[in-house]
Amino acid sequence: MKVIIVGGVAGGATAAARIRRLDEQAEIVVFERSGYISYANCGLPYYIGDVIADPDELTLQTPESFLKRFRVIMKVHHEVTAINPDRKTVLVKNLETGDEFEENYDKLILSPGAKPTQPRLPGVGIDKVFTLRTVEDTFRIKEYINKHHPKSAVLAGGGFIGLELAENLRELGMEVTIVQRPRQLMNPFDADMASFLHNEMRKHGVKLALGHTVEGFEEKNGKVAVLLKEEESLHADMVILAIGVTPDTVLAKKAGLELGMKGSIVVNDRMETSVPDIYAAGDAAQVRHYVTGEEALISLAGPANKQGRIIADNICGKDSRYLGSQGSSVIKVFDMTAATTGLNETNARKAGLDVDTVVLSPMNHAGYYPGGQVMTMKVVYEKETCRLLGAQIVGYEGVDKRIDVLATAIHAGLRADSLKDLDLAYAPPYSSAKDPVNMAGFMIDNILRGTVKQWHLEEVADLPHDGSVTLLDVRTKGEYEEGHIDGFRNIPVDELRERLDEIEKDKIVYVICQSGLRSYLASRILEGNGYEAYNFSGGFRFYDAVVNDRCLIKKATACGMDQ
Repeated sequence: MKVIIVGGVAGGATAAARIRRLDEQAEIVVFERSGYISYANCGLPYYIGDVIADPDELTLQTPESFLKRFRVIMKVHHEVTAINPDRKTVLVKNLETGDEFEENYDKLILSPGAKPTQPRLPGVGIDKVFTLRTVEDTFRIKEYINKHHPKSAVLAGGGFIGLELAENLRELGMEVTIVQRPRQLMNPFDADMASFLHNEMRKHGVKLALGHTVEGFEEKNGKVAVLLKEEESLHADMVILAIGVTPDTVLAKKAGLELGMKGSIVVNDRMETSVPDIYAAGDAAQVRHYVTGEEALISLAGPANKQGRIIADNICGKDSRYLGSQGSSVIKVFDMTAATTGLNETNARKAGLDVDTVVLSPMNHAGYYPGGQVMTMKVVYEKETCRLLGAQIVGYEGVDKRIDVLATAIHAGLRADSLKDLDLAYAPPYSSAKDPVNMAGFMIDNILRGTVKQWHLEEVADLPHDGSVTLLDVRTKGEYEEGHIDGFRNIPVDELRERLDEIEKDKIVYVICQSGLRSYLASRILEGNGYEAYNFSGGFRFYDAVVNDRCLIKKATACGMDQ
């Protein structure tokens, strides 16, 4: 059996190694148009920022090491230019010599990945405008920085690459501005949770121009002018496009394979394309979202590796199925860690699901153990079925641990209230006896049982201020005086029982505290004394962060720059 693989990196290299482990006699040839067959794509920004000092650390395998260990022929600087499914051959061009030749296959694996989205804008070809996707891209950017010592950079795009680049360029001492059309960074997060990321970026001197559209680039006086729609231009020494990626499927299209969203390759759960004996994996393949079952494009290394393994199993006579991508991811944002899995609230509602959320601010470990830090968690679930749909966490230590527990719970099909039953490891330096994941489950269980009723951030603007309801802040007097929502009166929770006569019983009471815990206790006191009370989800800390961020974005939209 002869297997040809188009593209290395995650999906292709994984498939090659797995096929060899399953079939010692198979002939395996990988064609990779770049000079690197297996590299740490996610580590590229950290090489630019000198966190990874040795460029050799970026390459996980070389053609020589792969051949020695797996007897796989890795041909770099070789581009497959055409597929002939009828003859089961591919046309290959040696990019170093220009020679072309035809190679036959029994099985063909397409792992071409994705290419940086290149908007058709004036000035994209300017030598001070870069994209970052490959090792070669990384070296070009690093060489430019080392040679020209730029003082400023504009990053077009606020996704994973944009944020990681922003951090690394700031660590090099550069002024950094992120400009992007959506009014938030990191679309896998809801806008309210992204507020904490925005604050962290501002804290470290990154300027944000959110809600702005780039219309082109011009070179002026040795700098690049970033032209914005109906706004003044931004000026910098260099620009890096991190707008996103597009499936690289020109080959598949020319070969007549069925294509899906954004031109991606349609595959079944065995990763088979519409043409017999041709498989596809990675960023170029359309998959199903594990939670919704709908078609999705999810460009992450973990899914690509799994898909490569599944293809290898099926080629070698086994029966492996890809269950779908959940979108679990984590990112370092300066001192913070942010992670997400499954659906956020925004996308769940777009999918037509009737959802609710809980927002909590637990410590990463026991409060009495030194060094504890607050994290913000948002858990999304379906109201009627209590199906766990997704979660987002922003914080410091312990974020990655909790998101992985929640990702596992979603994959296992646990109900959201079942989070309270998970038996999780505890010691004071690592967690609390009631882990944050358990706490989310307790909160959801209380809501389902009617023990507590919630009100949310989106309802603040609609609250009546005519005296028809009671607006109650149960924090301490000092906390209240440092900042509160207009119209809310202050009765600290520890004084509430003695001051119930100050609250009219025939009015609904909307309660808030700093994190949601004291207002929950206050709600139970009120309910136990015949009142109808609603507890604010997330607390004043959450409200303050989101509202202040929205004000800054609104101001930036008006003046052209986030200060």
